[in-house]
Amino acid sequence: MIQNKRVTKAVIPAAGLGTRFLPATKAMPKEMLPVVDQPAIQYVVQEAAKAGLDDILMITGRNKRALEDHFDRVPTLEATLEAKGDLEKLQRIQEATDIGDMHYIRQGDPKGLGHAVLCAKRHVGNEPFAVLLGDDLIDARDVLLETMIDVQAKTGGSVIAVMEVDPQQISAYGCADVTAIEGEDYVAVRALVEKPNVEEAPSNLAVIGRYVLSPAVFEVLERTAPGRGGEIQLTDALQELATMEGPGGGVHAVVFRGRRYDTGDKLSYIQAVITLAAEREDLGPDLVPWLKEFVSGL
Repeated sequence: MIQNKRVTKAVIPAAGLGTRFLPATKAMPKEMLPVVDQPAIQYVVQEAAKAGLDDILMITGRNKRALEDHFDRVPTLEATLEAKGDLEKLQRIQEATDIGDMHYIRQGDPKGLGHAVLCAKRHVGNEPFAVLLGDDLIDARDVLLETMIDVQAKTGGSVIAVMEVDPQQISAYGCADVTAIEGEDYVAVRALVEKPNVEEAPSNLAVIGRYVLSPAVFEVLERTAPGRGGEIQLTDALQELATMEGPGGGVHAVVFRGRRYDTGDKLSYIQAVITLAAEREDLGPDLVPWLKEFVSGL
């Protein structure tokens, strides 16, 4: 029986090979690539914790041990920093170890995002849960996950995040066909289309890497056949849930209009590092003038 409880668990798929960043990711998980001075994955975990999700399951794979090590304590390092009186650095590394209750499970075979989510079934149980993809960083000053959790509590189904993109770019994303709901600031999802042709796209609303899912998704994923690329697609399961009636059925979407950084693409990753560094008080005052001077000389 599906229980409509408040969301407390987050699932973070992190088993990808990161081939777009080779050779940097040959021996280092792509999630550990630094964004200014902390790994990309830490921003994602901090976002989950900020939304009140203190039970975090990371779906990992081979060569991902560095993820577990990062969120674990290193007593000798902490003692060294404390002895040196470097309390600021000590606090920074302790932020990662005190962030929440961390759990890890290996995906094994890389069978797609849908399979990664299915790996979380035993841990999640019969309650709604959040899925956060590590490639998408949501600016900490913008609210998204909290809003999605509220919508899920109100509707009882699943909730996705979408963002308006240039219509000519929609073929690079999953696309949502939606219907407005009078009096609400979220929309109902009628259908999801994975990477449609520009001419056939039902909207310019691209699905981004945040989901709050009903546990009904597990039963659907178990019978979902491999789709694009021979992988079990989460989009296919959400498509079925969107038309399903009864407990756990229905999919809604929150349209995000804040700041999002795509660290899964080389150019966007560089832009994310520059943007976040330029906005920091300790780096921005020196970085921004240098950037202006550098660009003017090109």
